[in-house]
Amino acid sequence: MPRPSPASESDAEAMVTALLTASRLLVAVSARSLAAVEDSLTLPQFRMLVVLDGRGPLSLSRLAGELGVRPSTAMRMIDRLVAAGTVARGVTAEDRRTSMISLTEDGRRIVHEATSRRRREIAGIVDVMPPGQRRHLIEALQAFTEAGGEPSVEDGPQTHATW
Repeated sequence: MPRPSPASESDAEAMVTALLTASRLLVAVSARSLAAVEDSLTLPQFRMLVVLDGRGPLSLSRLAGELGVRPSTAMRMIDRLVAAGTVARGVTAEDRRTSMISLTEDGRRIVHEATSRRRREIAGIVDVMPPGQRRHLIEALQAFTEAGGEPSVEDGPQTHATW
């Protein structure tokens, strides 16, 4: 396999730096949108709510897998979210030993309100960008998310919100 040229390595490094900087902005936007809706949730807990909103009820092991955490870590998060009234724990009809975790109406409201706030703040940032650069950003971000295997989020109101 041929080794990348020094120019392509510096382009890749510049892209990594730009994406890290952009990710800091997006995390800040996410944190502000969540704090405006629910100040007691952590970003990882909010991520769990978002996964449940998008995927529907999941078993503990499947939810832990979706989040990339150990089941014991997911269980501690679930315990806190059950106490907060944002998720519910149940069992499946097929196997009562299998816990199913689902979003409550309060959890769904938090996800949708925070997502709406985030969408508005990102729209404000995009409005400041020169129109000619927007198309390039769209293409670059689509290529980046496709390379990372992230499903696309459709424009407009979301049936299922994403992280």
